[in-house]
Amino acid sequence: MKKVLVLGAMMLTAVVSMAKDIKTVVVTTLPQMHCASCENKIKGNLRFEKGIKEIECDIPKQTVTVTYDAEKTTPENIIKSFSKFGYKATEVKKEANKKSDDKSGK
Repeated sequence: MKKVLVLGAMMLTAVVSMAKDIKTVVVTTLPQMHCASCENKIKGNLRFEKGIKEIECDIPKQTVTVTYDAEKTTPENIIKSFSKFGYKATEVKKEANKKSDDKSGK
């Protein structure tokens, strides 16, 4: 029983010490995505960039959400990497939800 507890404690310590700083950046592109081929081009090229963990394209919203390891790359590097395959990326800034604060009912 003690061996199991010690092994469990060691594994938990290893997992905590290996925890990564995973972040997300949302960008919009020029030219705009208009089909699955555009989505595949973006995903196919970005997946080789250092630190990229996940790529989600939303064609109707014209956004690309990139999950990355902040210890290996930055949003600036991710945005720069779009130019390698013919796109210009711009980070989408989060806007404050003004409607929830607006109590006037307009």
